Amino acid sequence: MKTESLREKDTNILNLLVENYLKIGSPISSGFIVKKTKTSISSATVRNIMAKLENHGYLYQPHTSAGRIPTDKGLRLYVNGLFKEAFYSREYINLPLEDFYLDKGDFNSLLVKVSKVLSDYSDNIGFVISPRISKINFSHIKFVKISEVKILIILIALSNLVLTESVETKEYFTQVELDRASRYINENFGGRNLVFILDYILKEVPKFRIRYEDLISKLTILLKAYFFQEKRENKIFLQGTAKLLEKPDLFDMERLKFLFQSLEEKAKLAKLLSDFISLERVKVLIGSELNLPNVSSCSLILSHYGYDRQVLGSLGIIGPKRIPYKKIIPVVDFVAKKLSQAISYDN
Repeated sequence: MKTESLREKDTNILNLLVENYLKIGSPISSGFIVKKTKTSISSATVRNIMAKLENHGYLYQPHTSAGRIPTDKGLRLYVNGLFKEAFYSREYINLPLEDFYLDKGDFNSLLVKVSKVLSDYSDNIGFVISPRISKINFSHIKFVKISEVKILIILIALSNLVLTESVETKEYFTQVELDRASRYINENFGGRNLVFILDYILKEVPKFRIRYEDLISKLTILLKAYFFQEKRENKIFLQGTAKLLEKPDLFDMERLKFLFQSLEEKAKLAKLLSDFISLERVKVLIGSELNLPNVSSCSLILSHYGYDRQVLGSLGIIGPKRIPYKKIIPVVDFVAKKLSQAISYDN
């Protein structure tokens, strides 16, 4: 059955049932709906509508004598309806914005604060996936040798955020060579990013090979080593995992154990969540839509952040399917916008 064939009355009953199920967590009866509805409707009519919704997969009845609860399909129809309401309004949101978007300096500390804001407000797991610094435009860069095989990259973004990453390389570098490479980039590529710089070097610098051959050769090796490492790694910041342990009524504990195992493997989790990034302002994945059997009792609400129409990373919350979508979706959207402003030059 197509969603369009549902009458407005059917959809209203479904939405009312879902919203009350999200609050109380038990099957909803037709009598309960009759008491909650603002219009005059008989219990028999509600029972017929609920039976129709069940037949088409939007509801199911856990026990013969029980009321109904929404299926993943029913939750999806409800959530889709929220997006049609244009409810992205700041008036719903009361967040301590100064806790993160004004905190210029260490970028990782900023992302930790953002993940905590998401967790504290939603009372679930908040996460932020760090961007690949190769895509961030910067005003200054410095390479520092920290061991024979490891080099620290210190990058100051145009917004004055400081980002650091270490890279392992088989090539030997002296600090003098690294200083020359830093100076060359800062003098010639202010406001650009590492992706642009490597592309430029590979295409244009052969014209100047006699003058820069040794420097460019070393710099190319270093950047390629970092890009190779960056593609294999995704950094994720998580806050609030303990909050799920306080909700045993919302989770099958065996499945919750599998979820925590997934959370422990942060690199794999970051890769998984990165695969869900889209250009939608907010994306919601409910239960079976995650396509992960061990976390089918969860929902994921995520958005992306970045600047100049460039997606750098994602953020959001992970929680049970019985989550207050109407409250949390605008928050995820709002926080993504504020983080984007924090890392943009115009902020």
